[in-house]
Amino acid sequence: MYGYQRATWRWERLMGVPRTPTEGRVLAEMSIPDVQSAVALWRRRAASAHRKAARPPHLAGWLCIHRLEGSWSSNTGNGYYGGLQMNLGFQRTYAPWLVRRKGTADRWTPLEQIWTAEKAARSRGFYPWPNTARYCGLL
Repeated sequence: MYGYQRATWRWERLMGVPRTPTEGRVLAEMSIPDVQSAVALWRRRAASAHRKAARPPHLAGWLCIHRLEGSWSSNTGNGYYGGLQMNLGFQRTYAPWLVRRKGTADRWTPLEQIWTAEKAARSRGFYPWPNTARYCGLL
């Protein structure tokens, strides 16, 4: 159960959505059928969160920007990292936990890079990528 719960919360954190709350029950005090039911519930929640995370709202736009910016694992030495060329300040602002856990964006998965950019786009739009976003029809 805890593996599914952690997976659910990881996907939710990545997407920047509130964490699904637990019901506050202690596993040791639950009956076997209740534990089985809880495992099935968290398995469904984890699968649902993964499906949602796999489809960011502006996926086509991010892929277009990526094609013009660079490799997902690029560190060109110019202060910008990853397939969406995010600088360290941007990364620390929108995904500080990923910077602490994995380092710079060139070490993140493409989905982690996209969701970090998606979080920024919620408040800043596509303006951090002015030229490529314009070319991709996003500005």
